Amino acid sequence: MSTFILRNVRPFGGDAVDIAVTDGLITEIGTGLSGEEVVDGGGHLVLPGLVDLHTHLREPGREDAETVRTGSQAAALGGFTCVHAMANTDPVADTAGVVEQVYRLGVEHGYCDVQPVGAVTVGLAGERLAELGAMATSAAGVRVFSDDGKCVSDAVLMRRALEYVKAFDGVIAQHAQEPRLTEGAQMNEGPLSGELGLTGWPAVAEEAIIARDVLLAEHVGSRLHVCHLSTRGSVEIVRWAKSRGIDVTAEVTPHHLLLTDDLVRSYDPIYKVNPPLRSPDDVQAVREGLADGTIDIVATDHAPHPMEDKECEWNVAAFGMLGLETALSVVQQTMVDTGAIGWERVAEAMSAAPARIGRVSGHGRPLAVGEPANLVVYDPTARRTVEAAASASLSRNTPYAGLELPGRVVATFLRGRATVLDGALFSEGALS
Repeated sequence: MSTFILRNVRPFGGDAVDIAVTDGLITEIGTGLSGEEVVDGGGHLVLPGLVDLHTHLREPGREDAETVRTGSQAAALGGFTCVHAMANTDPVADTAGVVEQVYRLGVEHGYCDVQPVGAVTVGLAGERLAELGAMATSAAGVRVFSDDGKCVSDAVLMRRALEYVKAFDGVIAQHAQEPRLTEGAQMNEGPLSGELGLTGWPAVAEEAIIARDVLLAEHVGSRLHVCHLSTRGSVEIVRWAKSRGIDVTAEVTPHHLLLTDDLVRSYDPIYKVNPPLRSPDDVQAVREGLADGTIDIVATDHAPHPMEDKECEWNVAAFGMLGLETALSVVQQTMVDTGAIGWERVAEAMSAAPARIGRVSGHGRPLAVGEPANLVVYDPTARRTVEAAASASLSRNTPYAGLELPGRVVATFLRGRATVLDGALFSEGALS
């Protein structure tokens, strides 16, 4: 048994303590602790390692945009110890074989735990259910299923999926986008879309699917998760559903907490995302929803794309933005520094709740003796200017390039092993 000491850190910003870690577990919390090796926390904040319920790692099939290795490196640099890899790969993660491949790649690279998300329908085609049971009982132990990027728009198929996953305590994570209402849509529908001559993406296209699905979830008594909620109406529907006791959870992305549709005036495809950037009123509503718990979690929807898919005309550009390395900073700027929430709520929304929704063990746990040492050390007083070229991702489509954001991830530990030290990837060995 070997012990190292994470010295002088402040859990949730409180009083400074030392944390002793032995064989990947927290064994003591106090002051003046000693061990074989000491890592100086610099008096910085310490939180449970972050968990992302919505990440696109692109492998297999689009290794030009991202791989499990580069995506999990970006995750570690952002303070994440576990990410859920979405199913829209090539081949689609709709079988036990593909999800096990993604899972084993995560284990092999070791920068964070990679939990595959299984497709709801075969090939994301929305016609027949995928092998949900086989994926659930595979080595990957899939519990989250989503056709993200596409909506399960057929109500009968959605009902069957919700019924099916009850057998193994799974959850359907819905991409809420009514396809007929968004044909050719390019940006948020409103006065600005008319002014810019871009086909509008109405809020009701999101809200109608959420309203239908919460009623279906109530009817069959199953779990529903709403991906990347983005409008005031969506917040109100989820709030109403929770008041009825419906088992629904929801996420908001960092970019929907910070950015507005006014950025589309530049016609820069870096701001093209699905769902689209919304109005300032919608941004305010999702911030309020996150603060009062209507929105359960922050999820990055990290969506890497190669240069040729983003540096082109708006109409043909791909939807999506990077998010893993900047998520905690954006949440600090929009929610913590504004006084809307404290660091305990950040830990709930970015660690405990996503781990609970995804049914992943060992993550999102309290900072307590006997718990796995999945930790992120964060300096909220730092300032940094985002540089796209410095990203660990293979892609460069960050909407924050050139912006100054608060905070810096100083260190990340996965079961007591350093994946990031002094803000840089650590791969020279294992602290334990």
